[in-house]
Amino acid sequence: MILRLIQKEFILELRRKAVISGISLYLVSIIFICYLTFSLRQNSINEATWSALYWLSVLFANVNGIAKSFIGEKKGLLIYYYSIASPQAIILSKIIYNVVLSLALALAGFLLFSIFIDNPLQDQELFILTLLLSSFGFSACLSLISAIASKTNNSNVLMAVLSFPVIIALLLMSIKITKNALDGLARSESQDELLNLFAINCIMVALAYLLFPYIWRS
Repeated sequence: MILRLIQKEFILELRRKAVISGISLYLVSIIFICYLTFSLRQNSINEATWSALYWLSVLFANVNGIAKSFIGEKKGLLIYYYSIASPQAIILSKIIYNVVLSLALALAGFLLFSIFIDNPLQDQELFILTLLLSSFGFSACLSLISAIASKTNNSNVLMAVLSFPVIIALLLMSIKITKNALDGLARSESQDELLNLFAINCIMVALAYLLFPYIWRS
């Protein structure tokens, strides 16, 4: 059932080409504005600034892309889902699909940064691992919060407020690990942050799995 729900998400996403185009344009616009604002081709930036700009761009694209997980769906469709699948299967399928979406946005952002700004990356394996863990964290966190916010009237406002504490923690650790990958430091320097990212991911998935059935019934 989970595989069928994931397949459904991909089919619906391909039909809503305006949504994909909008998110892509949003990401391109942010990175191009960074390029124009800082004149990055003429004035090289340090690794910390590159890492911060990159993850802020990816974060805003993720928020816009994943926020629609439940907020954009009609109540009638949600009732139909309730009759054909378990709540656990629905939330897990949303998280898995959003991981793919988030990872695609992160890779696209890295490609655009390499084109418009620079590619000072020295440890590719550490960077890819950071992308995987961060994408998983963003997806689990924003999927659960999107489900909670969809039950309220001011869903977009609540989405921003509830996601801020967890997202900031993920963002800061991702920025630090990315800076270490740019500097070419030993991987042991990033071990604590990687473990923290993994722990947050496990906690968020467990919370989503346990709490979503109660959210779903309300």
